Amino acid sequence: MLREVSIEDIWDGRFYSRNDAVHIGCHDCEGCSACCRNTGDSIILDPLDMYCLTIWTHKQFKDMIEKEIEIREVDGMILPNIMEHDESHPEKPDGCPFLNSDGRCGIYQFRPGFCRLFPLGRYYVDPTAGAAAPPEPSVPSSASSDGSASSPSSVPLSGEDEKHRGFYYFVQDGECALPDDGKYDVKVSDWLGVENAEQYEKFIVTWHFFLKDTSARLKRYPKPAREPIARSILQIFFVQPYDRFHDFYPQFEERLASVRRQLSRL
Repeated sequence: MLREVSIEDIWDGRFYSRNDAVHIGCHDCEGCSACCRNTGDSIILDPLDMYCLTIWTHKQFKDMIEKEIEIREVDGMILPNIMEHDESHPEKPDGCPFLNSDGRCGIYQFRPGFCRLFPLGRYYVDPTAGAAAPPEPSVPSSASSDGSASSPSSVPLSGEDEKHRGFYYFVQDGECALPDDGKYDVKVSDWLGVENAEQYEKFIVTWHFFLKDTSARLKRYPKPAREPIARSILQIFFVQPYDRFHDFYPQFEERLASVRRQLSRL
């Protein structure tokens, strides 16, 4: 999701790669769960998140919908997000449904990508759109953003060659509730805690720009024709179960190729 603010208002003034150290270490958020209690509908899931949730919970999309996740329109697409408010139990305080009674994440090993990222954001760049197009910061937030910052040409793009689409990491200034003086430096890839960070970043870039390109394409169609296509994409990437005993990335690539073929026929 894109934040409609100037990046100068939300960042620490630097871009980072996965091999850089950032001052956000916090002993696994020990004693703090503030960012898990005020998420709104901002924790948008990607297909890898869905795959990981099915492994950890032993549930499929249909079992979690309107319990732990819900769907909504995001930038013209229909995507799932973590539910903060439980309408069936209005007496419960708002917060992530996977937060346990001790104020700790109950799915920490398989937590969504936005949760892994926070308080980092991603600053997307798209050289294919031309020099006039500014990079796009995309971060876990209920708002969305545009804006440019210092020249990104001096920093290698994550997961992509500088001539191709990619992103930088940046620290969202003031977003984390813990004071900076109690934090320490940690490598970005260690903070994310994913296997094969290079492959993960390639997936993130692919998914981000697939959604962006598809959303732009759907805008050319009459409104009644858009929703069935968006719902079909939801069905293929999220509702249709993944094989939890096989690697995610080949399954994703197969589905992506199929969807692109279908879209090319429209």
